[in-house]
Amino acid sequence: MNWDDVRLFLAVARSGQILAASRRLAINHATLGRRITALEDDLRTRLLIRRTNGCTLTAEGEAFFHAAERMEAQMLEAQARTGRIDAAIAGTVRIGAPDGFGVSFLASRLGRLTRRHADLRIQLVPVPRSFSLSQREADIAITIDRPDQGRLVSSKLTDYTLGLYASRPYLAQFGTPDSIEALAGHARIGYVEDLIFSPSLDYTGEIMRNWNARFEISSAIGQTEAVRSGAGIGILHDYVARQYPELVRVLPQAAIRRSYWTTYHETTRDLLRLKTVVAFLRELVDEEKEIFAFEASGTLDA
Repeated sequence: MNWDDVRLFLAVARSGQILAASRRLAINHATLGRRITALEDDLRTRLLIRRTNGCTLTAEGEAFFHAAERMEAQMLEAQARTGRIDAAIAGTVRIGAPDGFGVSFLASRLGRLTRRHADLRIQLVPVPRSFSLSQREADIAITIDRPDQGRLVSSKLTDYTLGLYASRPYLAQFGTPDSIEALAGHARIGYVEDLIFSPSLDYTGEIMRNWNARFEISSAIGQTEAVRSGAGIGILHDYVARQYPELVRVLPQAAIRRSYWTTYHETTRDLLRLKTVVAFLRELVDEEKEIFAFEASGTLDA
């Protein structure tokens, strides 16, 4: 059995598509399909059910997937011990991040890293969802909570704060609330509750018991744009909102604190390209750590 074919099988199993895996591996999808067929012939069993819209594992494929992951972990460990693992800072690293952090902070800064390492390819996926690291939907996930299950490595990247914001035209028309109770008389913007992917994102109750937003948006960036348009008052990330002079922080004592964590699978912890990206994320946050905090007389800790 060819280890390289096993590595390719892992990529297909994790992505659920031969075409998607071939793009990530930078090889022709027909070639990848033939390599998977060759592996199945070697094992004398069918590993994948191939459909036009993707692939699913057979029962034998599921069992082999777990065995292949153990092989991968042992291979990485052996290479690390001999100092031969991933000697060049090259290849692809996919970062999954919440849309606020991914769009408003990372997207404009990661170009420095690709200029620094010409053979490194960064894929940024800034969407409001969670990522499965075990299935390699991302190599590094920026998470809101520190994971407590799975073979994962996590470290706190930064704390950040959120607060109440409205646009200047909105406040000129409807007035500025002078208390939490006064918010009841204002239009409020919130999130789509059944699409919240982490309990830590369910924070409106920390401001007032019944937020009852008239306008719900499942994206942090979308909420920011709605507040900028004058649609109402929303709870926004301070580091995002302070970029826009038309936004005003109201009731500054109502501040919420959360944290971002960098998380990756323990089998990849010795990959030089991954360690390089994790270190760069830390470098970015350390350089601009002041933008993530809002000093207020009272902060509501999560």
